[in-house]
Amino acid sequence: MISRSALSLIAILISALLISACSRQTLYDKAIAWERSGAGLQTASLTVDGLDIAYLKNEEPVDGDTIVMIHGFGANKDNWTRLARQLTDEFNVYAVDLPGHGDSSKPLDIGYHFDEQAVRLERILSQLNLGRFHMMGNSMGGAITALYAARYPDQIQSAVLFDPAGIWAYESDLSEQMVAGDNPLIPTKEGDLEKLIDFALEEKPFVPWPVYSVMEEKAIANKEVNTVIFNDIRDSTMAAQFQESITAIEAPVLIIWGKEDRITDPRNADVFVQQIPDARKVMLDGIGHAPMIEAPEESAELFRLFLAESVKTR
Repeated sequence: MISRSALSLIAILISALLISACSRQTLYDKAIAWERSGAGLQTASLTVDGLDIAYLKNEEPVDGDTIVMIHGFGANKDNWTRLARQLTDEFNVYAVDLPGHGDSSKPLDIGYHFDEQAVRLERILSQLNLGRFHMMGNSMGGAITALYAARYPDQIQSAVLFDPAGIWAYESDLSEQMVAGDNPLIPTKEGDLEKLIDFALEEKPFVPWPVYSVMEEKAIANKEVNTVIFNDIRDSTMAAQFQESITAIEAPVLIIWGKEDRITDPRNADVFVQQIPDARKVMLDGIGHAPMIEAPEESAELFRLFLAESVKTR
């Protein structure tokens, strides 16, 4: 069944199409703007070390803690709007487009290993002058969040890792496909984005056709930088260093993992819990690689409960 919010979005898109004969790009822009506005978010940007950095933040600041949200490989800041919708009444949310992604600069030569991205992210957040904050990350962003928490403990109040990358003790369906010569995470031709979404998400949210169409065009246009980034984050020589680094995390950590994840094997959750001193995990039935998209209400509630329990035990 299509939700009331999805029906509202359909109505907006149909009205826009009838009134102004909008292009697919215009319809895409309207749909994304509608999602952001519904989440209480607005766009902003800054320049750091010569790189243009795009991000989302609260339209109206609130008297609450700050949450920084870090997307995964090939994704962008808008992966967080549905979770942010559940949180912006209580928290000041910042969702960042990492370099190489979204509306931020996409150089090929700056290095995209997890540790390089964590250092670059610290420069971005320092310029935003956020003080102490909670950090959430998905997939690649989960690995970056874990390293950030280990490297900059004075900044992190808590961390939430959604199906994080970085530990490959158990190989996933993705690895099997790559051995067979296919990488479903890097669209290169028409139809690849649909395959990627089917592969990554078990509980797929409704998204209108024009949005997927433009998303696919953007993904195909980014295939060169995506290839560079993917090779860096899957660099096997860095795996042991990553696993050792996260043992230094001092903040409480919540690991949320979809049991149907085909990109990062859910069994790796136990390895993360073993490596991080104050970590706990929640496994979600019927959810794939992106719980914050597939189950935003449940993800938000798990975060609230996690914070309440962390305060009691610290």
